Formats: sequence, C-alpha cells, structure tokens
Amino acid sequence: MYRKPPVNQLTFDEYVEDFILPFGGKLRSDNRWVMLAQQIPWAVVDTAYAQQFSQEDLGSPAKSSRLALGALILKERLGVTDRELVKQIAENPYLQYFLGLTTYQDEAPFHHSLLTLFRKRFTHESLEEINEAIARLIVDVQPTTALVDTKETDEPAPPNGQLLIDATCVPADITYPTDLKLLNAAREKTEEMIDHMHACRTTPAKKPRTYRQKARQAYLRVAKARKPGRRKLRKGCGQQLRYLRRNLSAIARMAEDGLLVALPRQHYRQLLVIQELYRQQLWMYRQRCHRIADRIVSISQPHVRPIVRGKAGTPVEFGAKIAVSVVEGVSFVDRISWNAYNESVDLVQQIEAYRRRFGHDPASVHVDQIYRTRENRRYCQSKGIRLSGPPLGRPRRVSEATAEQVKQAHQQAQDDATARMAVEGKFGQGKRRFGLGRLMAKLALTSATMIHISFLVMNLEHLLTRALCSWLGVWWQGWKRTWNGVLSLWWLQIQPMVRDNRVSRLEIREARIPQCLGEV
Repeated sequence: MYRKPPVNQLTFDEYVEDFILPFGGKLRSDNRWVMLAQQIPWAVVDTAYAQQFSQEDLGSPAKSSRLALGALILKERLGVTDRELVKQIAENPYLQYFLGLTTYQDEAPFHHSLLTLFRKRFTHESLEEINEAIARLIVDVQPTTALVDTKETDEPAPPNGQLLIDATCVPADITYPTDLKLLNAAREKTEEMIDHMHACRTTPAKKPRTYRQKARQAYLRVAKARKPGRRKLRKGCGQQLRYLRRNLSAIARMAEDGLLVALPRQHYRQLLVIQELYRQQLWMYRQRCHRIADRIVSISQPHVRPIVRGKAGTPVEFGAKIAVSVVEGVSFVDRISWNAYNESVDLVQQIEAYRRRFGHDPASVHVDQIYRTRENRRYCQSKGIRLSGPPLGRPRRVSEATAEQVKQAHQQAQDDATARMAVEGKFGQGKRRFGLGRLMAKLALTSATMIHISFLVMNLEHLLTRALCSWLGVWWQGWKRTWNGVLSLWWLQIQPMVRDNRVSRLEIREARIPQCLGEV
C-alpha cells in the first residue's frame, strides 16, 4: 500500500525556513542539498513510484517516494555504502531536509536494508520517465533543442540537433574468474551444504566424506605456482571437477532422504548455480576449449557475463553492457544487457527514441566505426540524417579541383570526432565519480536501477551547472547594460564641453563617473 503525501503548498524557500532544528538556527537556502532538492521534479517521481503499489488499502504504508529516490541519489553522490549512508543521514540535517523530513531527528529515518527494496521499486520505465522530466528542466534553463510530447503531428519537423551514441561495459564487483578458482569456490560451498544438511539429520548416520583438506592442497599447489603451464592447470581443474562431482552426488543422496528442505534459500539458489557451473566446466574440460554459451563467471552473481571489449589492459570485462545516447549534455540509458551484443543494432532504436523525445530526427549522429554498417548508412540516408565518419570506398584523390572539398571533409571529420568526445566524457565521469567503475549491487534488477540512478545524478549535476551558467549570463547582461548606460550618460555630459574646448583632457580624466551611476 502507498499513501500519496499531500502536496506541499509552501515554496521551497518557505519550507527551508520552517524546517525545525532543535538546537536553533535555520537552514541555508544556498546549501547544495537544498538547491538540488529544488531541481528534482518530485511530483513526477511520486507518480512513477506509486504505480508499483496496489490501490487497495491493505498493509502498512510504504515510505514516501522522495525518501526512497532521495536515499538512492545520496548514496550515488556521496559514494558510500548503505550502512554509512544511514549514519550520515542521522548526523546531517541538510540530508534529512533533502529526504523530505520537516524536523531534525537524531535517529535514521529507515534501516539500511530498505535500500534494497528502494532499488527494486524503481523500474527502467519509471526512471526513464523521471530522467526525461529532468531533461525538460534542462531545456527550460537553456533552450537549445525543445522536447515535445509524444503525440504525432501531421507534418514531420526537419532534422535538428546532434545525437551522440556509444556503448560501454559497467564492471560488476566480482573477482577475476578463472576455471580453477570457480571450481574451488563451488567445491567449498558444496562442503558447507553437506555440513548443514548433515547437522539437520534426525537419525544418526555417517557423514559423507568430502576430502576437503586434500582438495584444498591440490588447489593451492596450482594456484600458488608462479607460472603454471597448461598441463598443470588442466590437471588441477580435473581434480576439482572430480571433488565437486563427489560432493554433488552426496548432496543428491541426502536429498533423497528429504534433507534438501533444510537448506536455506540462499544455499538452494547457489546449489542450482553450481550444478549448471559443473555442467559447463565439464563440457569445456572434455572439449578442451574455454568458450560456451551463457558462461557463468560468478556463483553469487550468475547473471554476469564476460564482455569482450578488446581494449588495452582490459580485453575482457565482466558486467552489464549499456547503450547510452547524449543530447546537449543530457544522458539517456537506452539499453542494459548482461549478454554481449553488437551495439550497431541499437542505432535505429536510439534515433527513434530521439524522435519520440524531441519531435524530430537529429541532423547528425556521431558514432564510432562499429555503428557505420551499410544498413545504418542506408537508414540515415533515407531519413536525411548525416552519419559521422568517412564515406565508403577509396579516399578521394587530391587535385586542384577537389582540394577544397577534401579539406572540408577532413575538417568535418575532425569536428565530428571532437563532438563525440562528450559521450566518452560521460562514461569517464560515471566510472570515476558515480560508481559505474565497479557496480556494488548484487542482483540484476538492483544493478540496472543503480546504473539508471548514476546517469540521473549526472543529469542533475548538469542541470545545476546550466542553472548557474544561466544566472551568470543574466548577471553579466545586467552589469553590461548598467555600465553602458553610465558611460553613455557620462559622455553626454562631457561631449558639449569637449566640443567647445572648455575642458582639458586632465579634467575629463578626473570626471566623477559614480555621480552618473546614481542618476542611472
């Protein structure tokens, strides 16, 4: 059940004044958390959040949408753990104001375990709706490419604006997986399951042998070797496979006695993953290969897949592959996939998403080489969209007649490469500052939520920057108009005397301009 909070009739400035501090004083309206709270469309957040609950008045009411989303935003912006976030909220009145509280309290407003529920309650569609609402605010601050409603018009608008597209991998928080390491971890977990199931026996029986000490020594002989060869690695994997097969057979025999129900839910889930892991590793061991479909690289996070990127230092990354589009500094997450795929297939959908958001096609699409397929070129050409990059075929031969055209083409390619650097900068900002460098969430659903939250926080930072730049621009224009008026009035006073030669240059230099400022 969710009870929609009453609409606050006070303005944010009045709300800051009414925030009660037991030790006296008041909150500053220019604080960063106060300014950030004013930029978030909380009405849109509440509407999207309320759709996750039933309309029946059953059960205890859930936490407010501002508290739920605000806690996730604080976690990403502060870069802390769930437990540390709860402690900082209990100590900082500005953080409590950001979460929608009206009075400072020295206790945390929620338990740290609720953050997992908050991540599950915000879906991809709800976060996309909130992100587009923030994009509308950015356009209102500095209108360059106006957003429109999703209603279709009779006459399509001409192409306008730039669309930057790229894909990247968000690494998950797992150890680097090797076949030997995975098999050893699976063997140790099955030994724990056997111990737990044997302890739950009601009748005395002999405990199945696991040979855990010998298995551990066999693993360390290979793992601690500086440069183990292929034969030694294969022998070590074969030994761990046989130990793991023995443990799984023992668990199957104990399951026939009805002891499988004694396993906790987490252990039962791990048992299913280990059985599939054993099947994959046994097949690769027999086939003498290291590639299989839907390969498991983590027992705790079986949804994680290897993503081959081919970059220096990290040729393979383990995490989610995301497709991102950037328009005027605003980022949109268009796709999140845990399986590797060719990102060029997303270009048409991303252009259609651009048309849905802004009401027209982009004038140019800036991508890297993998997107420039023949199908994508034909699609962009049919829509009148310029796709960045050199055309197909051999380079044009330079001559006197084509020298100027070749020069313009080289300059256009350089400008396109410079414009595409913005999307690479977004990836760097997210991975260095906002937790995309190592995704700490454990579930696939909560991991996708944290990816969306990271880009949402980056858009909020962009909104604050644009609001500040807009205010500075207005201040500069006002200052320039004021001093232009002062100088004009001063010159009108001095000009007749200069024309009649009644004053000297020294007297003009010593003329008091501040007197004119008071008249203006």
